[in-house]
Amino acid sequence: MKLFHGALVAFLLVACLAAPAGAVIVHNLNIVVSGNGDAQVDIHYELNWLEQAAVFARIADPGTELKSALENNFDVSVDVISVDNHEATVLVHPFARVSSLSGGTRYITPELSFENAQRALNRYWFAPLVSADFSPDVTRVVFPDGYSEEFFNQIDIPSVSHTIST
Repeated sequence: MKLFHGALVAFLLVACLAAPAGAVIVHNLNIVVSGNGDAQVDIHYELNWLEQAAVFARIADPGTELKSALENNFDVSVDVISVDNHEATVLVHPFARVSSLSGGTRYITPELSFENAQRALNRYWFAPLVSADFSPDVTRVVFPDGYSEEFFNQIDIPSVSHTIST
């Protein structure tokens, strides 16, 4: 549970630290789980033009800040693929628990709570200046065989379990 809300919080806090005021809106969250349990996480968000300028003018390398925040706060390894003013893509090692079963492989993703992201944001001095909507319009979890589950405008995403038969 803490893994993903931490990832989202880390990136959004990096964005908000540099933003003087405005709204942060998360549109899509895509989590693609690989065969070994790692995941590529894509976060599509919206910052107003002032926030975009502030983020990229005041933070020399948002990707490094995001990687550092994730690795220092969670027991994971993170590779930043890209960060720009509308999207962040990271690889998280490990993300899902993987279990071998007779006749298949079970993948279990962590529960995700965006309420914790809001609470974390509220601890910062600039919180009154930022309007944040941390519940993604669409959250999609995709497993190695292509099976996916979607959640719409949910503040809490349940753990997802999926078994791939061999």
